[in-house]
Amino acid sequence: MPNPFKPTAGMTPPVLVGRGDDIEDFSYALDDGVGAPGRLMYLTGARGVGKTVMLNALGDLARQRGWLVIDETAESGFIDRLIGSLSGKSKTHLSSVTMPTASLSVPGAPVAASLNLGSAQFAPAADRALDFRRAMSERLDKLERKRQGILITLDEVQASGIDEIRALATAVQHLIREQRNIAFIFAGLPSMVEDVINDNVLTFLRRAERKHLGDVPLDAVRQAFADTIEANDKNVDDAVLSALAQATNGYPFMIQLVGYWTWRASETGPTADAHVITPEAAAKGIAQAKIKLGDMVHGPALDGLSAMACDYLLAMAQDDGPSSTGEIARRLERNPIYANVYRTQLIKEDIIYQTSYGFVDFKLPYLRDYLREHGAFHQMRRTIASLE
Repeated sequence: MPNPFKPTAGMTPPVLVGRGDDIEDFSYALDDGVGAPGRLMYLTGARGVGKTVMLNALGDLARQRGWLVIDETAESGFIDRLIGSLSGKSKTHLSSVTMPTASLSVPGAPVAASLNLGSAQFAPAADRALDFRRAMSERLDKLERKRQGILITLDEVQASGIDEIRALATAVQHLIREQRNIAFIFAGLPSMVEDVINDNVLTFLRRAERKHLGDVPLDAVRQAFADTIEANDKNVDDAVLSALAQATNGYPFMIQLVGYWTWRASETGPTADAHVITPEAAAKGIAQAKIKLGDMVHGPALDGLSAMACDYLLAMAQDDGPSSTGEIARRLERNPIYANVYRTQLIKEDIIYQTSYGFVDFKLPYLRDYLREHGAFHQMRRTIASLE
């Protein structure tokens, strides 16, 4: 039997745990008609909380109503790809072309050699916005006769693509003012999305509904495990369900990892049982899930941080629980004001959180354990010991 858990980036799981209210809000916005606030939305949260999965789920809702849904990632050229999807053909926007020229000099002659390889200039963002708006309007003319609309979803939003995002947002703003039947949802890491919506040209996007995706209550996780396992013809007892739920810490991607590797352990090797998820299979699955979480989430999350932000996390990892921000500054040999810059950055990225005044702890599950496996942690521990 195929494994019902899917720990692949962007893959919609069999049960979308803990997101019912957000999905219901968007469903209401679609039914409420043109101008409903929930039709303009952005999703944020740390890696692995299910932003892409939510985009998929919201897109499915619109498709069920007969809407045209176009899913894009904010990589270079996405505006042209959107226009191509709307018009049914690829389109490149050139404003001018200079053809190559060449001349040849003869030795001893007074003619100088020259070579011009030519050039191409692409249309500015304003022209792209107009083209996108026109393509949207033409498609909407047909869809709105059937009371259908267009949903654009844009994933991995970041400020590096700000010109194209400006073009898209400008067009969407005009279409909303024209009361066209559209919806626009974008998603990205918290700091990336904040950079975009705080752009001076994109103040319109600040009025979008914000959905910050966080952890899922453990009771909901436990029930999701029970429903998925039983729906796929295996039995599981309460103790095992509790162990599986606790191991996830409510982190959405960890739910899929724990489920996947536990199911696999129940199907293969010495812990295999065709009918039951045994405690042995659960223990093996949880251990493997923790390893995979480090490879798939922790590593990429740290790669995107500055060296000092990583040092801040290493200083936190010296503690078994919440860390004093003052003590972290001392370990880093920096003053508290300097260290607070990195504390603020890491909170904004959903990697750590403030537990109480002057104390922080890890928000990404098992990040402390991941850091403690690396040589830099032990080097810092030795350095701290030498200062005492």
